[in-house]
Amino acid sequence: MMIYEELQKRNLIAQVTDEKEIRELVNGGKAKFYIGFDPTADSLHVGHFMALCLMKRLQLAGNTPVILLGGGTGYIGDPSGRSDLRKMLTPETIQHNCDCFLKQIGNFIDLKKAIVVNNADWLLSLNYVDFLREVGAHFSVNNMLRAECYKQRMEKGLTFLEFNYMTMQAYDFYYLHEHYGCNMQFGGDDQWSNMLAGTELIRKKTGNDAFAMTITLLLNSEGKKMGKTANGAIWLDPSKTSPFEFFQYWRNIEDADVMKCINLLTFIPLDKIDEMSHWEDSRINEKKEILAYELTKLVHGEEEANKVLEAARNLFSGSGNNENMPSFELTSHDPLPLADLLVVTNLCSSKSEARRLVEQGGVSINDEKKTNPAELIQLDKEIIIKKGKKTFLKVK
Repeated sequence: MMIYEELQKRNLIAQVTDEKEIRELVNGGKAKFYIGFDPTADSLHVGHFMALCLMKRLQLAGNTPVILLGGGTGYIGDPSGRSDLRKMLTPETIQHNCDCFLKQIGNFIDLKKAIVVNNADWLLSLNYVDFLREVGAHFSVNNMLRAECYKQRMEKGLTFLEFNYMTMQAYDFYYLHEHYGCNMQFGGDDQWSNMLAGTELIRKKTGNDAFAMTITLLLNSEGKKMGKTANGAIWLDPSKTSPFEFFQYWRNIEDADVMKCINLLTFIPLDKIDEMSHWEDSRINEKKEILAYELTKLVHGEEEANKVLEAARNLFSGSGNNENMPSFELTSHDPLPLADLLVVTNLCSSKSEARRLVEQGGVSINDEKKTNPAELIQLDKEIIIKKGKKTFLKVK
């Protein structure tokens, strides 16, 4: 099976500008495609997963990835899918975040066989009047205001700063086309309007065709974006989300989402996935473990994936081996009320949440169920906190 047909079979493709041309380019290994990453944090997260996996699949099929780090667009912030204005970042923070992104992207693809660029190199030196004349003249404000990427921001007030984002992203595609021979852009389906603007700008400025393809957004069965927990995003940086927490996130997803995630995110062969889809319902936990293991291996490596798999199996089998359990190191070992301890260790986001959890019988310490959120917990030696049925934390 050719790569484009595999992407279709895995339900990865959402929209394309010209299916026949894109199919030929991708299957022939002639796509020089770019995917952009705006450095809004110092780590990529699960929301980036689809793009990273697509980049890996296409590179393995002989195509050339162009990794665009948004060192310039990061000064503005993409309004797509946002109901509020993004936080303004300092130049130092933007550069640091770009460096962190590139290191993580290198875990997915071979950077030696890719082109790595930073749009700060051309956007920050642009003359504004020249940009308006050379680029702005090709954009219809009426069409821009109808774009999906601006709709949510229009409700609360779209700033002129954000309004410029589409023109800058389109200019990126034009610049990459002219300087690197980039012929395609891939991105999330919420980027469709911005990507079309790029293909149109290239056509108007050069007369050449360029292509765009969006990939399916990672949504759960309720239509909500995956990759969030009560404590925030699931990060790819192990210092922000430990490999064990990462594993457990996928191990605990809803049953209805398991096969979809296996299809979209893993590199398990399609014939094996088809076989798994016919397994009896009683094997759902086996599917979840396979999903969690494969994704942890992809992000954190096989050795780490083996460790967390063993740790998870030991915990839930009651073997007592907690060597690879997630841990939290306290700065002080003075006794703390249980509710405070849950907040300090990030197991709960607030004291009110912690109190409710304890009063409902959802917390145990060293296998002893606790029901009093005010109980003073001695911290002079290591303890194991269990939250609910599936979250364990070693506190030392």
